[in-house]
Amino acid sequence: MEITKQTTMGDMIEFDRGIAVILMEAGMHCVGCPASIGESLEEACQVHGLDSDKVLKDIQDYLANKENDEK
Repeated sequence: MEITKQTTMGDMIEFDRGIAVILMEAGMHCVGCPASIGESLEEACQVHGLDSDKVLKDIQDYLANKENDEK
């Protein structure tokens, strides 16, 4: 799955629950909130005053490192 700023929070977390940790570390402590599930990453970052480009890069780095560790 390719994660973009338009990917919903629910889809990201369903794809890899480890992404929730990245989001919480960035300051999104409401990751499990039913209202956030339908929000895109970009929308959620706007609500929390976060840089969506940085959060997206952190998620992509996490996924790339995980993929490398599995090889």
